[in-house]
Amino acid sequence: MGRTRARRTAAALCAAAALLALSACGSGSGTADGRLTLTVATFSDFGYKPLIEEYERTHPDIDVKERISQFDQHHNQLSTQIASGSGAADVVAIEEGYLPKFRAVKDKFTNLADFGALDREDEYLDWKWEQGTLGTPGFVMGYGTDVGSLAICYRKDLFEKAGLPTDRTEVGKLWPTWDAYFATGEKFQDRVKDKAWFDSSGNIFTAMMNQTEFGFFDARDQYVGETNPKVREFFMASAEATADEQSANLQPFSQQWNAGIKQGRMATMTCPAWMTGQIATAAGEAGAGKWDIAAVPGGGGNWGGSFLTVPKQSKHAEEAAELADFLTSAAAQKKIFTGPVGALPSLVPVLEDPEVRGTKSAYFNDAPTGELFASSAKSLKPNYRGTKDQQARIPFGNALQLVEQGKADPEEAWDKALDEAAKNIR
Repeated sequence: MGRTRARRTAAALCAAAALLALSACGSGSGTADGRLTLTVATFSDFGYKPLIEEYERTHPDIDVKERISQFDQHHNQLSTQIASGSGAADVVAIEEGYLPKFRAVKDKFTNLADFGALDREDEYLDWKWEQGTLGTPGFVMGYGTDVGSLAICYRKDLFEKAGLPTDRTEVGKLWPTWDAYFATGEKFQDRVKDKAWFDSSGNIFTAMMNQTEFGFFDARDQYVGETNPKVREFFMASAEATADEQSANLQPFSQQWNAGIKQGRMATMTCPAWMTGQIATAAGEAGAGKWDIAAVPGGGGNWGGSFLTVPKQSKHAEEAAELADFLTSAAAQKKIFTGPVGALPSLVPVLEDPEVRGTKSAYFNDAPTGELFASSAKSLKPNYRGTKDQQARIPFGNALQLVEQGKADPEEAWDKALDEAAKNIR
């Protein structure tokens, strides 16, 4: 369990000291019985609880605590903690969309290569490994956790009520394109008046954008939100469908969004692999067997995937790096995918594992998640994220919310998004 000389010395001093001194030695980094405490900060549930329990059993002198917060809150807090030089957890998750933002302060993060990370390069999907290294030879900022192969999750009972096919293969044939997806939504709402077609225009827009090689920034990291025709095309398609009342108008990952899933307020949701866990958690036992999974319009695409990093603030970088390595190991990623969370592994050996390929989700009507997600993962291509991607992206999501709230029509929302994005990236 790679322990530094400094830590061994500190432990010995604490053991020999009086009670007051012992308490001081353990303050903020240990327990009353002298165990070392490591903190892990994530957004939403990464499925780490059973893994942490396993780690603590094999590392009896380490106590691991989780901090789980909302997506944007988590990353904004990390920005503040990095800027102030204190408060960050020992192991911190960063989602791929936020990773470029922290690229500018990579010197504030431990180089995991110093603790053997380079030995794992061959395990990873090539592009996932490159993301975690920021393209810098000899530097590893984070261990990749998962990738987000896209699909559509749908409510079989609501499709049956609308007289639509319910078999997942036939459902996928309804929408080879996004235009066909929205047209199917019109048909659904003509027949089922009290349900929305999708949960959120923001989630639809994100899924569409994640099927492009370049979105808000080009390969030179130049902002192209105003000139890339795909940005306007996808924004207007999402906004116009929302104006036609196809959206349930729920802010993604909010309490209202979770409640909407539980209440069955929408017939479909854009569904990267990790979303299956979100839906199952929100809908609970009452939703089991009602949901299923079909192909996504437009074919493929990647949404999401995160990295575990170790800020240099950690007083126990070696132990934190070892924990991050364990939580992203092949065994850990396999357990997470085949368990309730369903996050798709980013490691090639796991994606090729016959058990993973054959995985089915009982909750989603025995949908072959291994076939739907894992089998296509090796062909995934990430879309380029600029250094200020989040600053540019957020105004478009906010503008779509204005359409959902009836405060702007699609054209007005588009203009507002452009104005706000331009201000944000200055």
